[in-house]
Amino acid sequence: MRVEEGFQPVPFVEGNPYSTDPVLPALLKRILPADVFRDVDYDLERFGGEVLTTLRNLSKLATPPQLIQYDSWGRRVDDLRTSEGWRGLKDVYHREGIVAIPYERKYREHSRSYSFAKIFIATSDSEVVDCPMSMTDGVARVLELIGPSKLKEDILPRLLSRDPAQAYTAGQWMTERPGGSDVSRTETVASLVTGGSTPYGPQYKIDGFKWFSSATDSDLALALARTGRAEDGSRGLSLFLIPVRLPLLRSPGEPRPSALTNNIHIHRLKNKFGTKIVPTAELSIQGAEGYLLGQPNQGVKLITPVLNITRTHSAVGSVAYLRKSLAIATAHSTGRAIRTGKQLLRDNPLHVAELARLHVLYRALVHFVFGSIVLLGKAECGVATESESLRLRLLTPAIKAFAADKCVTAVEDCMTMLGGEGYMEENGITKLIQDGLVEKIWEGTITVLSLDLLRVIEKSLALNAFVQWSNDALTSVPAALGQTLEEPITLLRKALVALADAYKAPIQPLATRPALFLFSHIASSVYLLEHAVWAVKTAQSGHESDVEVFRRWVLEGGLDTSLENVRRAQSAPKDRSQTDTTIVYGTNGRVGGARL
Repeated sequence: MRVEEGFQPVPFVEGNPYSTDPVLPALLKRILPADVFRDVDYDLERFGGEVLTTLRNLSKLATPPQLIQYDSWGRRVDDLRTSEGWRGLKDVYHREGIVAIPYERKYREHSRSYSFAKIFIATSDSEVVDCPMSMTDGVARVLELIGPSKLKEDILPRLLSRDPAQAYTAGQWMTERPGGSDVSRTETVASLVTGGSTPYGPQYKIDGFKWFSSATDSDLALALARTGRAEDGSRGLSLFLIPVRLPLLRSPGEPRPSALTNNIHIHRLKNKFGTKIVPTAELSIQGAEGYLLGQPNQGVKLITPVLNITRTHSAVGSVAYLRKSLAIATAHSTGRAIRTGKQLLRDNPLHVAELARLHVLYRALVHFVFGSIVLLGKAECGVATESESLRLRLLTPAIKAFAADKCVTAVEDCMTMLGGEGYMEENGITKLIQDGLVEKIWEGTITVLSLDLLRVIEKSLALNAFVQWSNDALTSVPAALGQTLEEPITLLRKALVALADAYKAPIQPLATRPALFLFSHIASSVYLLEHAVWAVKTAQSGHESDVEVFRRWVLEGGLDTSLENVRRAQSAPKDRSQTDTTIVYGTNGRVGGARL
């Protein structure tokens, strides 16, 4: 039989990633003023068409970068070559104002939601190009907050430019060999050059080795370098802006110099499991010129805005990968037939039940992440209340951890919904798994983020603000709807009590991680409830589904498991950690080396 003979599988058809999404249009309609929503809705539908055409075509041209360290005469050149597709994707992001929109603030605090909505529908079809854009976003925020006037004049407009010929991208260099998220052992040193000066302040010479530098093709980077004593740990670190190549300012169309022009040697490109199109490298910094930002020895504090922004980008990326995977799985169910071709998958109760479970999770995550984005926009525009600012500090690490954890498994489940076809590279889900896994590591693992959440709670009244907000939302439910939702609302009240108890001093160390999941389940549930109440009050189409999604997420989405995990961790015996050590390393507590 010839391949074109016999049964022919029906390919799934994806619609516009914005207008066919089951969550985003209604969510934006709720959180944006009517006039803003009208503009944003129109632009997102237009951009959704660009995603299906321009971005996908460019992605086909994106190939892994190459590093040519020496020319034919043996001279060190460190020529970093990226593909036409990668450069084209960056150009589209610049033209669309992905970084610019939040700083142009045409729609005031709502500009953040607009920008992230564009990122959300594009990320899964743009080869992780939001990696350099997220760091550019973070660097722009730092310069806006603490940059010297000359840097704001020369560099900030480049970071925010919509003209690809003028636009710069930026990176961040924090990770070193002694520790990943732990920067206290940073070996990179910054030395003040006696008598040296630049238009951007005193001249510093930077020496060190950076183990991971994502988007090495960027024009500049933020880096931590030691200006204090080694024994001072993270308290001896300062924040610097380092040109990746000199001169920092170049005319449009002028060739990009090698990083060697600023004494930065690209040691090698990293061989990663995923995100292979992103040029990530090890850098040997041998006397690079750098510019101090803010006060000396305050680097960790001053770089926090970058982490908050990149962690938000990471959370959006995780859920965006699930968006596409779930859209594929759902579309496939409308064309694939089983039972001798008599029943479509969409008509099979077991199959649809699994899809419904994933859709409930997806809705919860979208509302959770965009709830935090709304607060970020308010904080940046100076209109957030004290309570909102405190809640944002809790939500930022939580959305990043929770989205990464839930989405990786959910994307795998979407793959299985296509059967053997799901395992094929051509449908795109396999690559989303490879690229999406980095979100569980980049900008902090779940354990690191759970400790960040704990620090915020210990040092502020953020948890009180969160509990008050949650209780206010539960109390505001209309009586009739409250009767319908009595069971999930009762469970949420119980969970809030357990959450407050989990963070009472002295805190059981083993409860920190499960407490983050409990917090995330509660927060995502409250955001779903807010949306359901709005949908019912305004008689939105599909409001019955919004109510049911809230009910299922609270009762079936894992909140009860989170409650049990916290309870178990709190009541763990005192020798639990020692028992863990014995299980992992044996009774002598030593790890034997391999014999060759």
